Amino acid sequence: MRKRFKRLTNTEDKKRIISNFFSLAVLQGANFILPLITLPYLTRVLGVEYFGLLAFATATVGYFQIITDYGFNLTATREISVNRDNKAKIIEIFSSVMTIKIILTVLSFILMTILVFTFKKFSQHWEVYFLTFGLIIGQALFPVWFFQGHEKMKYMTYLNILAKSIFTIAVFIFVRNEYDYWKVPLLTSIGFIVVGVLSQIIIKKKFKVSFEFQSFDKIKYYLKDGWHIFISGIFTSFYTVSITFILGIFSNDRVVGYYSLSAKVVGVLSGIFSPLNGAIFPYISNIVKTSRDQAKSVINKILTYSTGIMIFFSTLIFIFAKPIVYILASPEYEKSIVVLRILAFLPVVLNAAIIISTNYLINFGLQSKLAKIYFFSAIFSLILSFTLVPLFFEIGSAITVMLVELFATCYMLWIVKKNIVPSEPNLETYPSFKIID
Repeated sequence: MRKRFKRLTNTEDKKRIISNFFSLAVLQGANFILPLITLPYLTRVLGVEYFGLLAFATATVGYFQIITDYGFNLTATREISVNRDNKAKIIEIFSSVMTIKIILTVLSFILMTILVFTFKKFSQHWEVYFLTFGLIIGQALFPVWFFQGHEKMKYMTYLNILAKSIFTIAVFIFVRNEYDYWKVPLLTSIGFIVVGVLSQIIIKKKFKVSFEFQSFDKIKYYLKDGWHIFISGIFTSFYTVSITFILGIFSNDRVVGYYSLSAKVVGVLSGIFSPLNGAIFPYISNIVKTSRDQAKSVINKILTYSTGIMIFFSTLIFIFAKPIVYILASPEYEKSIVVLRILAFLPVVLNAAIIISTNYLINFGLQSKLAKIYFFSAIFSLILSFTLVPLFFEIGSAITVMLVELFATCYMLWIVKKNIVPSEPNLETYPSFKIID
């Protein structure tokens, strides 16, 4: 009877993972197709300079996204996953995390206002930054971690596709020339805010979970739980959003436009396996409590196969960089070709880093190690950025990203090899597993 139950459970797990994978695969398909529809239009209508301005504004606001996310897309997902059958606990997690996000969003808005009206670089296009900030409001309202923790990825899929569809349709209706540049962040923000509100309605109606005020001690607990991931996100920003930000400080919007086009192309490819990683993360969170060896086996297989596929697609990007740039933009963006070739194999490295960091380091209780990795990567990034970017501009930015991401991924592999041992975890102290100091 026990074996039969185990087989049934495994079958149900597989069905749930497959369902979640296809839901996220549809989402990733939309993430791939919709930008291919709007990107060639925007690059031509806005021109390199305004396209670069919007990319710089997005990078600036990206810092505040890291603050408001606070690592909850990983830590809160794990908490929801392991407590999904405890309604009272789910309400506690949801309410505590949303409370923190609201506070951080307000704080971020105040900080951004000070930044924009203090420096001329930002104040001359102040409206772009405030309109772009709508993304932060929308993402704060949209609890991706709640749906991932329940392994109900279909809601994420429907809502994300709705947001991107609203933006795609509206762009062709309202953005007609370069002077409509401010409408792009406005339309994007509207889409995400609408979806954020709808997600809150779904949680209340479908999951019967409503917001309840929580004690200070409970809120403090979830702040502490997400601290290491938050710090990791801050350090990560030094070689993700900071690259575009630093490039914009040392150059101009046109140069940022050259780099941003190539970054968007490799960004689309980098997300190919996001559906799979998003589907297995809560699954690994559960099985690692009872069988670390099984968890390691699943992770290693996914890492091996996805890396091989990524190498194939990256090779195609390297070979066909010129026609890709001319199709997605125009000859005006010719300087993006070299940048795209430098970044061509970045998706290979990023894919490995995401799988290792989330499914190994976080699910095996090594969040503090992850923070250390990102700290040294951030230092390395700052050294390279302030050395290469002022000299080589967009090419220096591309080289910096590649070297730093490669360093961070190799560091992760070393940590995994050194710390994760085959002994079974103590369920009473989860997620503090036995590790080698």
